[in-house]
Amino acid sequence: MAQQDSKKIFFENLSGAGKAIAVLTSGGDAQGMNAAVRAVVRMGLYVGAKVYFIKEGYQGMVDGGDNIREATWESVSSMLQVGGTVIGSARCKDFRSHEGRLKAAHNLVQRGITNLCVIGGDGSLTGANLFREEWSGLLTELVEQGLIEADAVQKYSALHIVGMVGSIDNDFCGTDMTIGTDSALHRIIEVVDAIMTTAQSHQRTFVLEVMGRHCGYLALVSALACGADWVLIPEMPPEDGWEDKMCQKLSANRAGMKRLNIIIVAEGAIDRNNKPITTDYIKDLVVKNLGFDTRVTILGHVQRGGTPSAFDRILASRMGVEAVLALLETTANTPACVVSLCGNQSVRVPLMECVQTTQEVQKAMDQKRFEEAVKLRGRSFENNLRTYKLLAHRKPESELPVSNFNVAVLNVGAPAAGMNAAVRSAVRVGISEGHKMFAVSDGFEGFYKGQIKEIKWGDVGGWTGQGGSLLGTKRTLPAKHVDKIAEQMRKHNINALLVIGGFEAIECLLQLYEARATFEEFCIPMCMLPATISNNVPGTDLTIGADTALNAIVETCDRIKQSASGTKRRVFIIETMGGYCGYLATVGGLAAGADAAYIYEEPFDIRDLQANVEHLTEKMKTSIQRGLVLRNENCNVNYTTDFIYQLYTEEGRGVFDCRKNVLGHMQQGGAPSPFDRNFGTKISAKAMQWLSQKLVETYRKDEGRVFANSEDSCCLLGMRARALVFQPVVRLKDETDFVHRIPKEQWWLKLRPLMKILAKYKTSYDVSDSGQVEHVIHSRPKDSDASVAM
Repeated sequence: MAQQDSKKIFFENLSGAGKAIAVLTSGGDAQGMNAAVRAVVRMGLYVGAKVYFIKEGYQGMVDGGDNIREATWESVSSMLQVGGTVIGSARCKDFRSHEGRLKAAHNLVQRGITNLCVIGGDGSLTGANLFREEWSGLLTELVEQGLIEADAVQKYSALHIVGMVGSIDNDFCGTDMTIGTDSALHRIIEVVDAIMTTAQSHQRTFVLEVMGRHCGYLALVSALACGADWVLIPEMPPEDGWEDKMCQKLSANRAGMKRLNIIIVAEGAIDRNNKPITTDYIKDLVVKNLGFDTRVTILGHVQRGGTPSAFDRILASRMGVEAVLALLETTANTPACVVSLCGNQSVRVPLMECVQTTQEVQKAMDQKRFEEAVKLRGRSFENNLRTYKLLAHRKPESELPVSNFNVAVLNVGAPAAGMNAAVRSAVRVGISEGHKMFAVSDGFEGFYKGQIKEIKWGDVGGWTGQGGSLLGTKRTLPAKHVDKIAEQMRKHNINALLVIGGFEAIECLLQLYEARATFEEFCIPMCMLPATISNNVPGTDLTIGADTALNAIVETCDRIKQSASGTKRRVFIIETMGGYCGYLATVGGLAAGADAAYIYEEPFDIRDLQANVEHLTEKMKTSIQRGLVLRNENCNVNYTTDFIYQLYTEEGRGVFDCRKNVLGHMQQGGAPSPFDRNFGTKISAKAMQWLSQKLVETYRKDEGRVFANSEDSCCLLGMRARALVFQPVVRLKDETDFVHRIPKEQWWLKLRPLMKILAKYKTSYDVSDSGQVEHVIHSRPKDSDASVAM
C-alpha cells in the first residue's frame, strides 16, 4: 500500500455529502463506456454523493424529465460486460444553441447538480467546457425569467466538469489510450486473423478498411499487430509514386513464398494532395498491375460492437473513480480537466489544452504538414509508425549495414502469448541493423544441446498472430550446463543474447552474469524481455502474455455468469493461475466485476472468509442474482478452492448455491491479444536497438571481439509507470522474493481497494498518485508508450 506520507482516503473522511454528480455519455459510443458509468456511480455513492444518470447525452440534459434519473447501486449491476452505452448517446443540435444550454442549466439546477462527468470525444468535451464557462450567466438569465430563485445563483455558483475520453479512434491528444480503442482493435484483429486463413487458401490479396476518419491509430496498430504488407493513414500519406512501390512489395512477398497479402486502409486515408485513397482504388490497382485475386472488406460498425476487452474495463473503471475524486477536489477556479492515462498512471490534464492540440493535428494535415501531425499525435503514435516501417519494409542487401555480429534469441519458461511477435520483431530489427540472427530452440536446454540455427527475415513471417512459442521453450536453467553453453557460443560466435521469458529468464540471466567470472563467452551484452501470463517479474509493471490471459479469464467469467441467468441466486468460485502472484486474480476480478479475490500477497483468515460470505449473502438478498469469487491458485495452502467452495455452499444455504471452476491452462493458450502483439513487438525492437548500441560500445578492435562485463550490459527491459527502462538484473535481486517468485512490491495492489469499493465494501483507498494536473505536451517522458499503458 502507500507510504505513510501518502494521502489516503478513508470511507469515514472522504465525503461527497451534499454534492450531486451527473454522468452522461455523448457522441459516438465506445466499448467500456458502461464500465466508466458504473465506476462513477458506485464511487459517487461510496463517498456519499447523490448520483444521476443523464440519458441520451446532451439531448437528455436539454429535454430533462425522466432523462435525468437518480442512480442506485443496483442500477449499474450487470453492465460491466455490455458494449456500447446503456444510458444512451445522441448527437444534439439543441445543446449547440444558447437556448438549449439554458434549458439544460435549468434542468440541472432543479436537481441541485453542479458536478458533471462527461464521457465522449473532443466535441462533447468542448461543449461541456463552453457550458461551464457560460454557467453563471445562464443562472442569471434563469433568475430574470423567474424560473429559479435568486439565492440559487449563489448556491449553485460553479459548474464543475471532468471528462473521460470515450472513442474507438484514439484520436484525442493528451491520453495514451481512449476508452474503447483496445476493444476496437480486438474486433479488427479477430477479423484479420479469420481473413488470413481464407486468403492463404486461395492466394488472395485482401484490402481492409478500418475506422479512423481523421486518425490512423486503428489502421496503424492493427497493421503492426497482424504484420500487414501495407498501411495507409491520414497523418502520413505515402510519397508520390507509392502505387508502384506497393505493387513491388506485394510481388516480392509472393515471390518469397507468401501466399497472401494484407493491405489495411484507414477510412480517412489520403495522398500528399489530400485526395482520398479508397479501397476500390487500391483493389483496381493491384488487379491491373499484378493480376492478383483481390477482395475488399469494410469492417464498419462491427468495430464499435461487442463486449469490452479486459483492458478497456480496467481503464474505464480506474478513470471513473479518478473522475469522482477530481470532482470532489475541484474549486470554482479549477479548470475543467480530462482524466487521462500516461503509461501506467492516471493523470489529469486541462481539457482545453487537449482539445486545442487535437484540433492542431487536423490543421497540420489540412496544411500538408504531415511530419508535424504525427508528432502532435504523441510519442506513442510516432513509435508505432517507426516500428511498423522497420518491420514491414525490408531494405535491399546492398543498403544493410554490415556489423559482423551474431545475435541469438531464445524463449525461457512457460509459453506466453506474444512471445512469437517479440521473436519476429527481434529477428527483423536485428537483420535491419546488419546482424546475423540465430534462433535457439527449447530454451537453454536446446542451447547446450546445440539446437541453434540461423533465422532469416522470411522465416518469421506470420508469427505475430501465433500463440505459444514457435521456437519452443523449457524451464531448464543454465547453471548446470554453462560449460556446454559456452562451447556452443564459441562454436557459433554468439556476440549478444536476447532472452524472452518469465521468472526463469531473470534467474537464467543472473546465472549467466555470475558465470562471466569463469567463462568469457558470457561477457557479451544480454537483454531480457519479460514474458509470462503471471506478471510476476521484478522490474516491470507488465509482462508479455498477461493481457491475453486476462482476456481469457474475463471472457470465461462472463460466460460462467451468463450461465446462471434465469436461475436462482448463484455464486461462482473461480481458480486462476499465477503461482504466488495475485495479478490475474485481482485485475481479472476488477475487469469481471468480482465480489472478492483471494491472493497470497494479502493474507486472509477464516474471519475474512466469513465476512465475505456474509457480505455476499446480504447483497444476494437485496439485489444481485450472481456472485463471482476469484482465487489465486497458491493464495493459501489450507484455504483451497474446494474449501472455499464448501464454505460458501454451507454458509449460503437457503440464499444462494455454489459452483466452482478451475480455469487451468486455457489461460496460457489462444492467439495473443492486440496489446500483447504490440507490446512484444515494440519492446523487442527497442531491446534489439539497445543490443546493437552495446555491441558497438563493447567491441574491442585490437582484440577483434566483444567484451562486456559491466552490470549495465546484462539488463531487463521493463515498463515502469510511464517509461520503458533498461535495468541491470543484479540490481533487481533486492527487489525480488525468490522463494515465492514474485517482486517484493507490486503496483497493482493499489487496484485491490478499487475492486472492493466497486463490490460495495467499505475500505481505504490510496490516492497518493492522484490530484496532479499536468500539461499535454510536457507531461510525456521520453519513452512513454501507449501500447504499454494499462
